[in-house]
Amino acid sequence: MFRQNQPITPAPAPAANAAPAPAETAAAPATTPRSDRADERREAKLVVGPDIKMKGAEISDCDTLVVEGRMEATLDARVLEVSQHGVFQGTIAVDNAEIHGRFEGELTVRKQLIIQSTGKVSGKIRYAKIKIEEGAEMSGEVSMLEKSQNSISVTRRVGVA
Repeated sequence: MFRQNQPITPAPAPAANAAPAPAETAAAPATTPRSDRADERREAKLVVGPDIKMKGAEISDCDTLVVEGRMEATLDARVLEVSQHGVFQGTIAVDNAEIHGRFEGELTVRKQLIIQSTGKVSGKIRYAKIKIEEGAEMSGEVSMLEKSQNSISVTRRVGVA
């Protein structure tokens, strides 16, 4: 709380080349009670726009990935949405996927895979449940996950060029 009767004295500015004191680098303890931030967390959503081409990105903590452009990556997320003109190439493990565009690579869907009539999916596809609309295309190695495999996640390669 701000009290007007207390004089405000500015802190002296440290010299430009002086190292900060150890007390300045440590985070100050919270003086007010915080609410549980985990409950307040918003969905982490990444949208790769229609004219965007993304290759080799390391993406973490992504809840929903929407691909409207072109993306090449390896990641684990909750939801994958590939729009009608979108292309995803790579490896991804998700709870749910809805493909309107193209998917090429390794796709593991722990809950439900939906391939819309404009969707084209190729590669190694594993799913718990699947819905394929008339007109959709699917090719490659296709298999149903066993119940014990529903917790599969993507193995991430770090530091590979």
